[in-house]
Amino acid sequence: MEIANPIYDVVFKYLMEDERIARTILSALLKKDVVEVHVRPHEYANSQRDTLSVFRIDFGATIKEPDGSEHLILIELQKTWLPTETLRFRQYLGVHYSNPENIIADGNALPTVAVYLLGHKVGDIEEPVLYVHHQSYDYNGQVVTKGLPNPFVESLTHDSIIVQIPRLHGKINNRLDAVLSIFDQSRKSPQSQQMIRIDENLFAEDDADMQRIVRRLLMAATNSNMRHDMNVEDEYFSIIEKQDTEILMKTRELAERTVELEESKAELESSKAELESSKAELESSKAELESSKAELESSKAELESSKAELESSKAELESSKAELESRLVKLQKSIQLLISAGLSPESIANSLGEDVNTVKKLMG
Repeated sequence: MEIANPIYDVVFKYLMEDERIARTILSALLKKDVVEVHVRPHEYANSQRDTLSVFRIDFGATIKEPDGSEHLILIELQKTWLPTETLRFRQYLGVHYSNPENIIADGNALPTVAVYLLGHKVGDIEEPVLYVHHQSYDYNGQVVTKGLPNPFVESLTHDSIIVQIPRLHGKINNRLDAVLSIFDQSRKSPQSQQMIRIDENLFAEDDADMQRIVRRLLMAATNSNMRHDMNVEDEYFSIIEKQDTEILMKTRELAERTVELEESKAELESSKAELESSKAELESSKAELESSKAELESSKAELESSKAELESSKAELESSKAELESRLVKLQKSIQLLISAGLSPESIANSLGEDVNTVKKLMG
């Protein structure tokens, strides 16, 4: 069976618009029971494209703990096809910390979990899914647990979940593997990267949540408007991939140049003393330079004189060349007249005082 590839923004948005599917995917990622989710107001899902190439949806999620207690957290889900700078993701996180709607009654901010679905690898990290949790330490480096979690601390830090889609291995060993299998790009259809091939037998028949995901992606695959939007994304990313790569390379080059400039600055400071000591030598060389300048002016006059002589010789050479060509023409005409008179080459040579071989060449 082939389903629409959710790596495409339009498909992913369509998938996550289903509240039950959103809960299923977020529950698998968080390894928590997400009982309710809703898209945060005043946020966006990349409705206006730009060269950042990052798709973002922000959720408010109600988490149910094993003891039955429930609490609200923010989930910032960001997806990108292309390698991008961490600054772009950090800029989005800053929106949460500055948004007054994310402040609860006690004056603290809601806890935030950042989820990154990356269409590229992160360095040499081999794990397809990476969980980054913060901890608190005392002065001696010992982990502090008493009094934690604390709303104040939780509002100033956030956990992260990083999914490297190219590292998805195609095997299903747990619930998260099953959910992420729909993103596995090794399953792309040979005919079109817009489609993912899946084996329905990999999912239990009584797994209604996974069956719902598959059905929704199957509906997306048969939707002509959705396929059109996927084609638009292909065209869009073919353009910005080159632009993003160029920007990223220029940024890295700029960073490298900054380091080089800092190193050069230190070298320049150390060279300053040497330059000061060299100043006296330069002053003494100045007199020599003035003397050399006079010699140079003299040499320049000689050069100008030689140039005039060369021009005169050139004119004489041109004149001699013209005379020689004129003589050659006259000689050829004389030879032709003597040939017409029936004289042999030898006779013509004797008559004109020229070498017989020369006469023969001029006879043609």
